[in-house]
Amino acid sequence: MTLLEDTKYLEVEIWRGDAAGGEFQSFQVPAYESQTILDVVSWVQQNTDPGLTYRYACRVGMCGSCAMMVNGTPRWTCRTHVKKVADGDRLRVAPLRNLPIIKDLATDMDPFFDKWVAAEGKHHPSKSREDQIEQIDPENSARVEANSGIECINCSVCYAACDTVAGNPDYLGPAALQRAWTLYNDARDAKKQVILDAVSGTGGCHNCHSQGSCTVHCPNELNPMKAIAGLKRETAISFLRKAR
Repeated sequence: MTLLEDTKYLEVEIWRGDAAGGEFQSFQVPAYESQTILDVVSWVQQNTDPGLTYRYACRVGMCGSCAMMVNGTPRWTCRTHVKKVADGDRLRVAPLRNLPIIKDLATDMDPFFDKWVAAEGKHHPSKSREDQIEQIDPENSARVEANSGIECINCSVCYAACDTVAGNPDYLGPAALQRAWTLYNDARDAKKQVILDAVSGTGGCHNCHSQGSCTVHCPNELNPMKAIAGLKRETAISFLRKAR
């Protein structure tokens, strides 16, 4: 990376602390061309504060592990360029909202994945290894609906963006519900009613306020709000059928 002319600096505030508490600390970071937020955090850790804790892996938007709050918005830091989000020359980087802090910018993802399990976000096979592989029509409407959510990489950006999660810790969250909707529309899944029962209970899809932050902030441009609307519709139909 090449330093900008006359070497300008960014004023960067980074959260330091753990589950017991913490505070923002300020750092001056050289401004570079094509600089990402992850570049900024890495520079601080490598040059100023080696104790800074954060999480990343691929650096190219494939794994989602580098997600953090940047100036109050959840983002993949490896794909977010400083010039697009800096407030002048100022940045504030914090751990993802709605998740327990382990240390500094690293959060505990267990609650996020526990909700995937609670939403039955796992494939329920309808065939065994010995059965012939089922042929799926890629143009089938249910398959098209299922395909619309399969690019979720579990980054938890939508979970951090969700105000319903912030106000209701029992809420399953947009990623888990989108996964449930994907499986519900998969012809190879054998337990559709189990999925509907799981997402219609406490903390389920009907807790969603349809504010749409999940869809607005999804880095992969998925639409969890549409998936949740689908679950609301199907769970209501299921309820009416049982009531007959």
